[in-house]
Amino acid sequence: MRSDYLRMCFVLAEGGFYVDADDVLLDDGWRRVFRDNTLKLQPLCYDIPGATMVAATESGLLERPDPRRIFYINNNPIAAPPGHPVLRRALARATRMLLDRTRVCEIQSTTGPGNLTAALAAHAHDDLIAARRLSLDLLFDWESTALPNWNLGYRHDGRNWRNWDFASTERQVRDG
Repeated sequence: MRSDYLRMCFVLAEGGFYVDADDVLLDDGWRRVFRDNTLKLQPLCYDIPGATMVAATESGLLERPDPRRIFYINNNPIAAPPGHPVLRRALARATRMLLDRTRVCEIQSTTGPGNLTAALAAHAHDDLIAARRLSLDLLFDWESTALPNWNLGYRHDGRNWRNWDFASTERQVRDG
């Protein structure tokens, strides 16, 4: 959560490009994120029955909505000019949830991709109502630019947020 929060703070304040340290850049395709001042994010799709990710470039994916698939925006990579309103909204939303003492925060929806997706959806809705053009470039082919290194030690133990035991953490918070 700290990393998620820090990346939003930094890119909101300074602008620029964030990519996870364990992503391996394949070539110089990352340079395209600097071609203009639009927000650049990677769309993802999770197939519930298959319990797998589906390539966002899959033919017809957006034309044939399927309730068994979850579409969301990754919080890696992020490229944006300073002060971008989507990042401002995502940071404000995360801050509100982190300060709400009535709930135990869950990583994905509090500071991670779920939070960024909610902020983007709200911003896009506001732009649609105001008849403004959404300044966004979806990086559908990010995998041709960078791939995560899954063979790192932390990915297989408790340091990996995907292995986080929510119930255990909730008991620790409750029991002090």
